[in-house]
Amino acid sequence: MSPDRPPVGDLFRRFRERLAVEGLARPGTPGGHAPKAGAAPAIPNGSRATGSGAGVARTDAGAAEAGLAPQPPRDAPFTDGRGGRRRRGGGEELAVPPAEFTSYYGRPILKPPVWKWDIAAYLFTGGLAAGSSLLAAGGQLTGRPALRRAGRLTSLAAISASTYFLVHDLGRPSRFHHMLRVAKPTSPMSMGTWILSTFGPAAGVAAIAEAVPWLPERGLLGLGRRLLPPVGHAAGLVAAATAPALSTYTGVLLADTAVPSWHEAYPELPTIFAGSALASGAGVGLLAAPTAQAGPARRLAVAGAALELWGSHRVENRLGLLSEPYTVGTPGKLLRAGRALTAAGVVGALVGRRSRLLSALAGGALLAASLCTRFGIFHGGVASAKDPKYTVVPQRERAGRRENRAPDVNGPGAGPNSG
Repeated sequence: MSPDRPPVGDLFRRFRERLAVEGLARPGTPGGHAPKAGAAPAIPNGSRATGSGAGVARTDAGAAEAGLAPQPPRDAPFTDGRGGRRRRGGGEELAVPPAEFTSYYGRPILKPPVWKWDIAAYLFTGGLAAGSSLLAAGGQLTGRPALRRAGRLTSLAAISASTYFLVHDLGRPSRFHHMLRVAKPTSPMSMGTWILSTFGPAAGVAAIAEAVPWLPERGLLGLGRRLLPPVGHAAGLVAAATAPALSTYTGVLLADTAVPSWHEAYPELPTIFAGSALASGAGVGLLAAPTAQAGPARRLAVAGAALELWGSHRVENRLGLLSEPYTVGTPGKLLRAGRALTAAGVVGALVGRRSRLLSALAGGALLAASLCTRFGIFHGGVASAKDPKYTVVPQRERAGRRENRAPDVNGPGAGPNSG
């Protein structure tokens, strides 16, 4: 330091004296510390907020005593623009625009299901097999052979197609066999494999028993002619007893995934699938059986339509944002078509009691309705997994509800000694 220059302490003391006489310039005005024209001198021993003049910094609650508006007040909590408080600190309040729910590199947050159309077809054919077996059992117990025969044959054909679609999705038939190594009650897929393995052989034996009239009366085949009817009756009842599990486990399987619109609809999906199975089975009876024997099919149609329409209405209105994928695009069109066809099928079944043509049209409408409903539910879930907002928004809403329910640990009475 040069010996000619005054000490740092003297410089600082002179600076303070200058501030006491002239005051500070307002923030943002040109000229640095130079006072504005007409500015009142600062009060050396007063508060910066209670003083007056251009050199006063109005940044705390004391500004109210001088009749000045705080700019901004230091003791006021900062907010985040959405009603919540920010951490104390300087700077102006930031206006944050609403978040757009995207993801890194345009990829969805959840990996969409790898299932394709064959799984949607598997859902339909499994329900058709279950409904047809119930129809066959009704025909068997009430002495309606045409209804029993149509139900048994359709059940075998549908469960065979369902097994094909499942194996096709698995890629190799051995994978289906490997799932039979264990029985895991907490796994819908494991339970579904065992349900199929129980239902399939029973439905097959019941359908084979319908070939009794074409067997000879003597010899080895004649023995089969005498033994098959009682065995077929028992197998038909076993298939009917397994049918409710077959028709609903696929709904549990979808709801057990992380797909938002499937997972949130866990109470409704089994109901929808059960109603769809009953309606499709009723459609088979209305198509194949004479009107004189179609009474159980008509009653089955009414019950199935009630369950399916109630479940679809709940799915499209109860889930909030997660109901949206079921109401727009391809899923919305399919589900609306399913509702219309279901209503038309029920009306046709009730009106066409004596008309073979009306009964057949009603049966076709019910089958088409079941197909549309299954595909609509399937595509709605896939759509919800592809859009990040169906994952992010419900998670934030649940987190907000948990925060509102949680007690304030910093509030009055909190602590180890609180009462």
